[in-house]
Amino acid sequence: MQLTLVRHATLLLELAGVRLLVDPMLDDAGARPPIDGTPNQVRNPTVPLPWPGEEVVQALDLVIVTHLHRDHLDGRAEELLPREVPVVCQPEDAERLAALGLDVRPLESSLSLCGLSLTRTRGRHGSGALAAAMAPVMGVMLRAPGEPPLYLAGDTVWYEDVEATLADQAPAVAVVNAGGARFLEGDPITMTAADVAEVVARVPRVVAVHLESINHCLLTRAELRAAVPGLLVPADGETLSL
Repeated sequence: MQLTLVRHATLLLELAGVRLLVDPMLDDAGARPPIDGTPNQVRNPTVPLPWPGEEVVQALDLVIVTHLHRDHLDGRAEELLPREVPVVCQPEDAERLAALGLDVRPLESSLSLCGLSLTRTRGRHGSGALAAAMAPVMGVMLRAPGEPPLYLAGDTVWYEDVEATLADQAPAVAVVNAGGARFLEGDPITMTAADVAEVVARVPRVVAVHLESINHCLLTRAELRAAVPGLLVPADGETLSL
């Protein structure tokens, strides 16, 4: 299995001969305003892509969109995604994506595509009323012949359902969306260093993404590496063999 971090939560995965794109955010740097009600009011994305978006979407077999926030599917991605490639999404997002002309495959609970087994997992995008307002989100458990079981946590904090997923699904590799993203009020809405440490304690290999590319993700790569030994924290454009 090879995992390439494009930027933020945008991943290219190569597993069992399948090329899979996750959560494409392909806008140019500074194309969108800062998120309302957040610290660090600079335009998004805060960094450029390592390659043109047209290259990111080449030769795809499958796309996963975990939810429809603009840092996981933006306007440029909507333009560039190939219409003939299956797009796995939450059932709640299917109508919106189908309206774009995409080949939508809603993930109710489990699905088999391109020789892969995909299972929907639960997530909580924050806490309390904020989490309810940010919902729905999902994660995905991926299994492929000859590959380690892979858990894409999506936008979630550490809570009991994530812990249950790790216990029940026993992933060998987990990708977590870190950054400690937050608004001016309320708790973080993505994983903090303490949240990531909980995953590292339970999964053999953990990759942290969702860092240093959106204005309200305040946790840096350097801070996360220092706080959580043994964690893999790739740079934009970096490929990991897992």
